Amino acid sequence: MQPADLTLTAAAELIRDRHLSPVELVESVLERIEHVEPRLNAYVTVTADRARRAAREAERAVAAGTPHSPLLGIPVGLKDLIDVAGLATTASSRVRRGHVAGTDSTVAARLTAAGAALVGKTHTHEFAYGLITPQTRNAVDPGRIAGGSSGGSAVAVAAGAATFALGTDTGGSVRVPAALNGVVGLKPTYGLVPRHGVTSLSWSLDHVGVLTRTVRDLAPVLAALTAGAADRAAEADPGGADRPGPEETDLTGLRVGVPGNHYFDHVEPGVEAAVRRAVDRFAALGAHLVEVEIPLARYIKAVQWGLMVPEATAYHEQTLRTAPERYSADVRVLLEAGALLPAADHLRAQRARTLMRRAWGRLFETVDVIAAPTIPLTAVPVGQETVTWADGSVESVSDACVRLSAPANITGLPALSVPVGNAVPAGDSRPGLPVGMQLLGRPFAEPLLLRLGRAYEEVTGASGQPARPDSDAAALL
Repeated sequence: MQPADLTLTAAAELIRDRHLSPVELVESVLERIEHVEPRLNAYVTVTADRARRAAREAERAVAAGTPHSPLLGIPVGLKDLIDVAGLATTASSRVRRGHVAGTDSTVAARLTAAGAALVGKTHTHEFAYGLITPQTRNAVDPGRIAGGSSGGSAVAVAAGAATFALGTDTGGSVRVPAALNGVVGLKPTYGLVPRHGVTSLSWSLDHVGVLTRTVRDLAPVLAALTAGAADRAAEADPGGADRPGPEETDLTGLRVGVPGNHYFDHVEPGVEAAVRRAVDRFAALGAHLVEVEIPLARYIKAVQWGLMVPEATAYHEQTLRTAPERYSADVRVLLEAGALLPAADHLRAQRARTLMRRAWGRLFETVDVIAAPTIPLTAVPVGQETVTWADGSVESVSDACVRLSAPANITGLPALSVPVGNAVPAGDSRPGLPVGMQLLGRPFAEPLLLRLGRAYEEVTGASGQPARPDSDAAALL
């Protein structure tokens, strides 16, 4: 095992005990990037010199015995919507050619203060307006999509080309690529993680999220990114915040909602089977499974698009008018469509969101958490645009990707995607592809979601090892 293969938790413990130098860890990750980038293309830019300086500073702090954060010397990738002073924020778009950030975003500043070593800026679907990230290939099977829009961040973490990464999530853009690449993705409660200095797609739906290889790795990152988060979480979910730590697997009395509608409609059989097996693990640990009905499910797609499309168009209004040719065709069409949406439709979407938030609030009076698939399918081959379900209905890949993740953005509820094994797509003879289970909770119930995710990892022995595509295995050994 190379240092790049270590989870954040393992690396931090070794650095703390002086069994691993931050310099060794960063060099290992940079070497991994050099090996996998030609095939996976997770990064817009690699900041090797900056990472090495941070690693040397971290090494001096450890040698001096200075108290430090668990993120000291830990390699991180940032989605290229997140400003870092002196670096370009390209949003993976020709529109931003020549742009250089003048100041750090809040999240970048907080990670720097915690001692994290920035190894690069990761690719996004252009301006985060898509679920594919076409520049980047899946870490498990490079012939398949990475998912998006935080595809570069998810692939970097999955391949060991970053120990953790930040992304953004407007309709599933952290959780979808996390599920498709076999890593962990957290979309926190709306507003919990500051978005200052982060390029917007849709300001009322945008969240900054975290990608790691294990659930246990999330806690120190979330702590570094938030101010007063522990107090707010304890207030909203005192039972979840006060329960024992990561080795606790007794879920007795916990009410896990299992949707009887929406979340298991039009889902690949292998995905459904993997998620239901994971839910059964919770029952075996003492949780009480409760069938629930997702409220106002028929309106989810209309509300998501009714909010996101006009907000995105408003953000890009000036550039769309002066330089439309700089946008990719798929993004430009969506931005132009937003200009045609009547204001009344946007207002109806806002009203519907209010009704959804109230209805989901009532739902969480009956359960503590909801468990469901993150995304209804495994990673499709690059270039596939639609999926045909068993009943003959056809759905675009983008619509399928966002269908199960959008409710958490509309309501602002926290949502965690956890890898729960593999599934073989229908009609495919290749090895199984990653499947994600999504856990949703009340506002600021992140501690409870992490507790369930850690319990699942504990009983299944999840190791968080990086992906090893067959074509790259020899190079990475």
